[in-house]
Amino acid sequence: MPEFHNGNDPKRPDAASVSGRRAAWLQRHRWLTFLLPMIVFMLAGALEPTPEKPGGAAVGLAIPYAHYPLVYALKIALTVAAMVFVWPGYRQFPFRISPLAVAVGVVGIVVWVGFCRVDLEQRLLVPLLKPIGLDWLIAAGARSAFNPLEQLAASPIRAWGFLSVRFFGLVVVVAVVEEFFLRGFLMRLVVQDDWSRVPIGQVNRTAVLVGTLVPMAMHPAELLAAAVWFSMVTWLMVRTRNLWDCVAAHAVTNLLLGVYVVVIGDWHLM
Repeated sequence: MPEFHNGNDPKRPDAASVSGRRAAWLQRHRWLTFLLPMIVFMLAGALEPTPEKPGGAAVGLAIPYAHYPLVYALKIALTVAAMVFVWPGYRQFPFRISPLAVAVGVVGIVVWVGFCRVDLEQRLLVPLLKPIGLDWLIAAGARSAFNPLEQLAASPIRAWGFLSVRFFGLVVVVAVVEEFFLRGFLMRLVVQDDWSRVPIGQVNRTAVLVGTLVPMAMHPAELLAAAVWFSMVTWLMVRTRNLWDCVAAHAVTNLLLGVYVVVIGDWHLM
């Protein structure tokens, strides 16, 4: 006579025990929560093509510009998988958002677009850097500028479908990944070696500099906008001592940036 089981096989760990072990593992390796999604995001992002060069050249690939939607969607999918894996680490920070965070995000879009439209990097920095052969640093920050409403005009469903993925990546993924990396890890790391014990919002002069210079290096085509915008969010972090406020401000600015790009057509900002 066959033996029936209730599904609680002692040899097979249940979901709760697996989740508990994952949380314990992330507790022992706290840096993973802040670095793993960022590493995945950056590595996958290296495959993205631009109008000027194919993607993946660093690893011997030549991904054409027309494949940008697939590459971007893959980058977001892989990054979200990493975010889900480290979710227990995210939960250590109580989720709350202050009205000040939303206000900073709204002011931030004015700052970002204003500096980008003036384009002082091209007008002032490129002439200074070109004689010493470093003007490529500014050009290295060129964005994909992929306009799905134009590139995928023959298939409106695909165009708007990709645009929704693009907004999700811009508003949710980028905001969480960048802020957790920068303010959850990097700025705390330069305060003291045992960085995980540093409260969010506790900074020193080095942390403030890192909170501005690193994002500038990550946004070379928008150096001045990055300097001002990320300094604003550092102020917000010190004021509210809440990491999710920084994420919210980043998300609001990016949402408004996406809306601005679609309405005005300045696709070089995305």
